[in-house]
Amino acid sequence: MTRTVYYTATSLDGFIATTDHSLDWLLSRDTDSAGPMGYDGFITGIGALAMGATTYLWVREHDPDWLPEKPAWVFTHRDLTPPPGADLRFTAEDPSRVHAAMVEAAAGRDVWVVGGGDLAGQFADRGLLDEVVVAIAPVTLGAGAPLLPRRVELALQEVVRNGDLACARYTVQRPPSPA
Repeated sequence: MTRTVYYTATSLDGFIATTDHSLDWLLSRDTDSAGPMGYDGFITGIGALAMGATTYLWVREHDPDWLPEKPAWVFTHRDLTPPPGADLRFTAEDPSRVHAAMVEAAAGRDVWVVGGGDLAGQFADRGLLDEVVVAIAPVTLGAGAPLLPRRVELALQEVVRNGDLACARYTVQRPPSPA
């Protein structure tokens, strides 16, 4: 069954990027991408991506040759043009309107919400987010882009160490349906 997973990293005080969108605080950490809750194992289970425009533009700026290896949706109100050869869709639609297409494109694998705490929150608000996997770095930033800028109830499933990072996997707890 396809799950929608917010897989990300955060500072100890809950920010995924600095106020100027830098990830230097994270990229300097010792981690093993093949280790517990590492990227290598995670990405093998991913069939489609969802990302916000800020994340997309940051990745393209820091790696101009980057193209998603999986079908990807970029949620934006900006007028952006996909690079040639990319299976990339820009949308201003509500996540609930495109989620079924993302699940279909994932072909039995998971959908990854890449960066963007607000985007992950939008999926959660609509009952579409199933899991949060977060690597916690031993640094505080004091300000920046928050991990999740709204209340989301979670249940801890697993905690491991990967190099400098404490990694946790949570399932999203949905409120009970009215009787």
